[in-house]
Amino acid sequence: MEKVDQYIKKIKNWKEETILLREICLECGLEEDFKWMHPCYTFQGKNIVLIHGFKEYCALLFHKGALLNDANNLLIQQTENVQSARQIRFINKDEIIDLKAVIKAYIFEVIEVEKAGLEVKMKKTSEYEIPQELEEALKNNPELETAFYNLTPGRQRGYLLYFSQAKQSKTRISRIEKSIPKIFKGKGYNER
Repeated sequence: MEKVDQYIKKIKNWKEETILLREICLECGLEEDFKWMHPCYTFQGKNIVLIHGFKEYCALLFHKGALLNDANNLLIQQTENVQSARQIRFINKDEIIDLKAVIKAYIFEVIEVEKAGLEVKMKKTSEYEIPQELEEALKNNPELETAFYNLTPGRQRGYLLYFSQAKQSKTRISRIEKSIPKIFKGKGYNER
């Protein structure tokens, strides 16, 4: 695919690794696409894996990696808030060459997951912990409470994650205070 060729031509790091991972994905019969500004490989229109490079490593991201057996204990959850996707990380092309058969086995397993129609059970917004500072703000401002719970579940979740990521209470309070105008406008924390 031309977009993937262009992407590979432009990347400075992980070029050889990306080419190897691309070959493996295509050998497994996946269709090549370009989504989220990265090479993405699909099966019958369903996203299977994405190749992406970071500063410290190159990764093959399995969209439904949480459902895989992970017999070789290779899958990594990027952050605690990522519910479905899992990565296999590589720091050089030799790792990819050595793990080629294992990578293919993981790809074939995730194809079977897709064929079976399995879905990752996602955590509901109501299951996320509400930071104490937000509970206080909502309790002290009934209009804010109404506005917050009128947000879509995804926007509520976004705020909960954003507020919770702050390690210090004063930072959480500051984030909440700065977000109040957006909450009243019905917008998510990263919307303008």
